[in-house]
Amino acid sequence: MALSSKADQKAAVDAAAWMFNVVTSVGIIIVNKALMATYGFSFATTLTGLHFVTTTLMTVILRWLGYIQSSHLPFHELLKFVFFANFSIVGMNVSLMWNSVGFYQIAKLSMIPVSCFLEVVLDKMRYSRDTKLSIGVVLLGVGVCTVTDVSVNTKGFVAALIAVWSTSLQQYYVHYLQRKYSLSSFNLLGHTAPAQAGSLLLLGPFLDYWMTHKRVDAYDYNPVAVMFIILSCTIAVGTNLSQFICIGRFTAVSFQVIGHMKTILVLIMGFLFFGKEGLNLQVVIGMVIAVVGMIWYGNASSKPGGKERRSHSLPTSRQHKHGSLSESTEMDGKV
Repeated sequence: MALSSKADQKAAVDAAAWMFNVVTSVGIIIVNKALMATYGFSFATTLTGLHFVTTTLMTVILRWLGYIQSSHLPFHELLKFVFFANFSIVGMNVSLMWNSVGFYQIAKLSMIPVSCFLEVVLDKMRYSRDTKLSIGVVLLGVGVCTVTDVSVNTKGFVAALIAVWSTSLQQYYVHYLQRKYSLSSFNLLGHTAPAQAGSLLLLGPFLDYWMTHKRVDAYDYNPVAVMFIILSCTIAVGTNLSQFICIGRFTAVSFQVIGHMKTILVLIMGFLFFGKEGLNLQVVIGMVIAVVGMIWYGNASSKPGGKERRSHSLPTSRQHKHGSLSESTEMDGKV
């Protein structure tokens, strides 16, 4: 009975973590789309830097209140994480600028096989036949939903390649650092958010000017636009935190697979709020296929042998301290 209760509790927390991530991720996409399309704030990299400034303030306040205890993350590990994370942000923005929407979506889909490759090589992960097939069904469904015109050029391909590998490495590293150094999501954010905020705010205005030929300091910061910027930054705190929680509890692959539910929700929300593109038969069929694949993946990966490590877990450098704001990461063989 105790084991059943513990499993039910873990399932409830897992579901809450995913819902938290889905709600904040879809919310920030809708807000950012309104901010950029309606109010002309097209400075994506600078906006991301502001997101991490807000996240940093949240971790500082929580540490001051005593909810986050001090922890250690070696500087070289922090440097590698920020390198991957910033290349991911810049790479995605440049890839979207240089590629068609169709090829951009294909690049995003390719993060799943790349994440699988990283887990197999670095974590000695083993996938069952059903787990592999379910991932393929998810890829097919999301591809049918989102991939339309596909055109690519050399520089666009290079940008997409950098974006895919850096994003996959960044997401893998979130899980890796939490396991190796026994860091909670709040602690890891406390280490990484300030570094990302500083580097992106330094880089952002120059990169945004290169991409848009507009200066962020020359933008008309009217009250409504400022309100949307503040709203975007507020939601981003939840988005950043929920991403770390989900990857910490699961893996980068699971985060990518089930995370494509957000893609489907964005399509639906875009139709409801903006109404420019209808949900045609192709999109609906793709959604159905993707949802079937996600359900299949959840069942297949949770079965014995569905997805497991062939080696022992990474040794941790320190133990969690009691009283800190953290979540159970369940870092055993099955993920």
